Amino acid sequence: MESRKSMDRLICGDVGYGKTEIALRAAFKAVMDGKQVAYLVPTTILAQQHYRTFLQRMKDFAVRVELLCRFRTSAEIKKTIEDLKKGLVDVVIGTHRLLSKDVQFKNLGLLVIDEEQRFGVTHKEKIKNLRKDVDVLTLTATPIPRTLHMSLVGIRDMSVLEEPPQERVPIQTYVMEYNEEMVREAICRELARGGQVYYVYNRVRDISERTARIQKLVPEAQVAFADGQMNKRQLEDIMVDFINGDIDVLVTTTIIETGLDISNANTMIVHDADRMGLSQLYQLRGRVGRSNRTAYAFLMYRRDKQLKEVAEKRLSAIREFTELGSGFKIAMRDLEIRGAGNLLGAEQSGHMETVGYDLYCKMLAEAVREVKGEICEEDFETVVDLPVDAYIPDTYIPDEFQKLDFYKRIAAIENDLDYEDISDELMDRYGELPVSVRNLLLIASLKASAHAASITEIKDRGREISLTVKQDPSFEIAELSRIIGSFAGMFTIHRYPRGDVFLYHGPEDGRIMIDNMKRFTDELAGTAKRG
Repeated sequence: MESRKSMDRLICGDVGYGKTEIALRAAFKAVMDGKQVAYLVPTTILAQQHYRTFLQRMKDFAVRVELLCRFRTSAEIKKTIEDLKKGLVDVVIGTHRLLSKDVQFKNLGLLVIDEEQRFGVTHKEKIKNLRKDVDVLTLTATPIPRTLHMSLVGIRDMSVLEEPPQERVPIQTYVMEYNEEMVREAICRELARGGQVYYVYNRVRDISERTARIQKLVPEAQVAFADGQMNKRQLEDIMVDFINGDIDVLVTTTIIETGLDISNANTMIVHDADRMGLSQLYQLRGRVGRSNRTAYAFLMYRRDKQLKEVAEKRLSAIREFTELGSGFKIAMRDLEIRGAGNLLGAEQSGHMETVGYDLYCKMLAEAVREVKGEICEEDFETVVDLPVDAYIPDTYIPDEFQKLDFYKRIAAIENDLDYEDISDELMDRYGELPVSVRNLLLIASLKASAHAASITEIKDRGREISLTVKQDPSFEIAELSRIIGSFAGMFTIHRYPRGDVFLYHGPEDGRIMIDNMKRFTDELAGTAKRG
């Protein structure tokens, strides 16, 4: 905020890690500098919660905080909009109402977007019009693939909150078929320790019937329901009763997904969890476990239901990432499952079908470096085509998703340390490496070494193997003679105007051959660096 250029920063922090605290302090700084602050949130309940927080924290200062959402009357909204235009309101907290054409600011300095993943592209286009010369702070635990990708390639700045609050413990997560006995037991266990329960049921039309069913399961509990179609007074009263502890079990739609902080609610049951998105499940789970008590999340799907592949991956990911600080990992997995989306278009996820995802990422990274004024050296791809079996067999890693993940990581090996790390992880998780997997790792390591030596291609040509050097490097004759001599006739060199070509005549045994070429290219790479 101190720099001359407008800020556009993504704050990626786990649920309950203090993103709101950062936004609150940024807003205070902006107001003290004579600017107005717009705080955009996706739901009415969250807007109300933030409004109360800001009022309490700013009460000792001359800061006027107002609320724009459906909890306000028409007269109150009209007055707030008029005062915003005159510059009499310092901080305005609101839902999508903030994006309406009639809302204008006298001197907007900071725009805070809370739970960024809840806003669609249409809303984001309106936000762009708000923020041409404005500092922007975007808060999220699980950024959508497009936003995360933009931060990773450098289009947006990103800060990650990694340190959990003191005494916070991970949420115990269970994925299972729906079981009424388990539901009853989970509720009774939470009530026995004086806690409260969320039961997420995302269908408004029969939520009252589901509430009656839960009441029948646990007659001793006080059960109520809340949904987004209730009138504002009724919804506010129910949430206040739940916060005050007058309601034991709150049957609710996903309106509680964002930002709610009720430390006494530490058990959550999610009905039809397979119908929900990955970040949505993660956000929902984050409503519990906001104290030093152990919290429980039960993600349930219908009995005997055949889950779709993507739904299975989502539930598997949410079960896998239970430790504190998993929001960023969840977002990365979502990026892998759904793709990065379209940078300038409407898609917030999906692959770049025309050029392929990896090529798109490289092109985008180069364009970003050019805009930043960094010198972009022309990169090249090293192709390795050798007569050896190099793949991951189904008998070694049966799960297709895990297999693709390892293929991607092996292809990204850049040095011997990466090679050792992945080898050790594979052996630790799946046992001794088969020959084909070991070959795959060796070829990836050889490819990285050859690339460092400016070799564009390693290709099998029947009786010999050629190593083609790109045109630019010119190795010293004396150095080349020394290296070739140390390999006892295994390599010869042919010099052409378009680049040098080395020919390998050594042993044809797969592992020995790759090892020889790896040592040779390492020597060449060292020569190139010294040159």
